[in-house]
Amino acid sequence: MKNYLRISLLGSVLSVLAAFLIVCMTVSGSSAADTLTVDIYGPGQRKINIILLPPKTVPDGKYSGSKDTDLPLPGEAGSFSKDLEKDLAYLPFLNIVPITDILGGDPSKGVRPGEIDVKPLRLSKVDLAVTTGWEIRPNGEKNLLLRCIGTFNGRTIIGKKYSMVTEDMLPLIADRFSSHLMRILTGRDGFFESKIAFVRKVGKDKEIYTVSPQGRNLRQISSLGGVNLSPNWSPDGERLVFTRLGSRQHLLCVWDSATGKIDQKSFPGNTVIGPAFLPDGNMAATLTMNGNSDIFLINGDYKPKKPLAQSWAIEVSPDFDATGDKMVFTSARFGNPHIFLLDMKSGVVTRVTKEGKYNTNPTISPDGRYVAFARQTPLGHRIFVHDLKSGQERQLTFGPGNDEDPAFGPDGYFIAFASSRSGDYKIYLTTRHGDPAMLVPTGGGVAKAPAWGKAKKS
Repeated sequence: MKNYLRISLLGSVLSVLAAFLIVCMTVSGSSAADTLTVDIYGPGQRKINIILLPPKTVPDGKYSGSKDTDLPLPGEAGSFSKDLEKDLAYLPFLNIVPITDILGGDPSKGVRPGEIDVKPLRLSKVDLAVTTGWEIRPNGEKNLLLRCIGTFNGRTIIGKKYSMVTEDMLPLIADRFSSHLMRILTGRDGFFESKIAFVRKVGKDKEIYTVSPQGRNLRQISSLGGVNLSPNWSPDGERLVFTRLGSRQHLLCVWDSATGKIDQKSFPGNTVIGPAFLPDGNMAATLTMNGNSDIFLINGDYKPKKPLAQSWAIEVSPDFDATGDKMVFTSARFGNPHIFLLDMKSGVVTRVTKEGKYNTNPTISPDGRYVAFARQTPLGHRIFVHDLKSGQERQLTFGPGNDEDPAFGPDGYFIAFASSRSGDYKIYLTTRHGDPAMLVPTGGGVAKAPAWGKAKKS
């Protein structure tokens, strides 16, 4: 268990994309919005049927008389459609309908609402249709037009135009459009712009890496050698804190994304376990300053200020809600490891888990209502979620193998975790409703201890 014991290119692509992103359309009509709202936090999720219609070339309005409709699709059209479909497949409330399910095949002659026959789509119970149009200019430049159309009334729900598109931009365009669509449907976004830090085994060493939830932009953060554990993001997504197990002592390490540098700090007692950021930029970690393994508050100058959780037993795995008013942690103060909650204002500690004999690695949702954790069961470790408001618990994962190290995403809807279900440990995603697990591509080797962060502010 983790607590018991490229970028410059991406930046340029982001800048280019931001410069040439043109919003063509927005939500049109309250009736359309009403029929497409999804409460992803409610007790029952509505499933929306969505279809990705085949891409088409479209006339370029700047060049009258051109016959762009006669031009073949660019070679990257197929790969972009696959990227977009892969992105949308990460949203459990969407059901992607294949074009083969539509009576008569492709019902579209173009990419605009009036060019699509929505009747066969409605007969197949399709709620949304996504169209992809490629404008090919005489000079070879390409524009990409994306629309999502509601089949109920044939209106455009969302439309985007991306100009001077290059092949390198396409995965990011798929992410951006999927993020816009998620916000229209649920009122939340951020999933496609977020990033996951994790521990990856490299030979005999364990180093810190980051990757997008879809498996893009894999990047090695640390190259310190030895064992590096327990990454945790700062609230703004610009720093990572983690533990390095040195030859003689544990070191608290802080990586700055702006400089790429890693500060390393030691503490009295030579032990640093499970560091975590508070919303105000301070940190908390388990230290052994007085001989016991207690959780201490550490300020920005790396000075221990006061104990937050202390007892004769081991206190580890601090995690905080978005306000910093609640801290969850693991303690064996009653004999077996269980999950506890500290009210940061009053100092009152309450016990969260009462079932099971081994509950570890808690993560609290940003809104402070849910706590996910790993529990040892007769069939292996599994991820559970506890509702602090109702007191109810629910098992989210069912193996096979072991499921460990849960981490709430910034939206409080998705949860990342490590699992050995495929043999080696890999990172998977589920939701707080327990939707089927989805693999996060992290390359070869063991991947554990995910930590989910927001996208860095630009």
